[in-house]
Amino acid sequence: MNSNEKKLVKILEDLKENYGVIGIKAEFEAEGTRIEEGIRLKEIITAAGLGLTLKIGGCEAIRDMYDARIIGVDKIVAPMIETPFALKKFTESFLKVFSEDEREDKKFAINIETETSYKLIDDILNSESALLIDAVVVGRNDMSYSLGLTRNGINTDEVMKISTEVIGKAKAKGLICGIGGGVSAVSIPLFEKNLGGLLDYYETRKVMFDFSKAIKTDYETGILKALNFEILWLKNKRDFYKAIYEEDLQRIETLESRYSESMRERGI
Repeated sequence: MNSNEKKLVKILEDLKENYGVIGIKAEFEAEGTRIEEGIRLKEIITAAGLGLTLKIGGCEAIRDMYDARIIGVDKIVAPMIETPFALKKFTESFLKVFSEDEREDKKFAINIETETSYKLIDDILNSESALLIDAVVVGRNDMSYSLGLTRNGINTDEVMKISTEVIGKAKAKGLICGIGGGVSAVSIPLFEKNLGGLLDYYETRKVMFDFSKAIKTDYETGILKALNFEILWLKNKRDFYKAIYEEDLQRIETLESRYSESMRERGI
């Protein structure tokens, strides 16, 4: 573990102890996490005593699930679950990839993040496949766009009403409930007002907060520190790939010099 990664561990330990952080997220979906990044991130998270949640690329992204097994993730989230059939494809896929023993140590969650999924939420939650999942997460960004709003629509009454209805129905089914998408200090009072007693956690792009614990802390500072974690993680990732780039560049220059010299010797 390099010095930057040790700093990241310290930041996570602080977030865990003082701000209610319970886990870190990575995405094969929108973020495009590479497997080597996932492995490095898992090492950092484990050192801080936190769990890793991975959002896969789709409901039937079996290759992503195999990679998740290699990384050692604690929770898998399927995006854009809009119908009972999509949920069925997700559950069939993880039953195929993970043995019963492995599934005992993992959570499986779905994203509800479009107008279509909202309209079909009763059908989704009442399906047989819903008995196999552990959690539902409302994604406010995509929900806003699917409603014809902009990203600024995430804190509107319309999106809050939908989020409250979805989470209320999921909680009634005994599911863990989360919310994400543009979460800021402005969002937390809205969650407290509308989702108190229903919401288990909220998440930024990379950091997951236990709702009941986080609201008892300086949650605005917690969100800022979560942002700082993401910045330092991206810098660490940049430096990692920069080192590979520079190593390859040196080798390319050596080979090109050797090639040019050989061509000159042959008069080509």
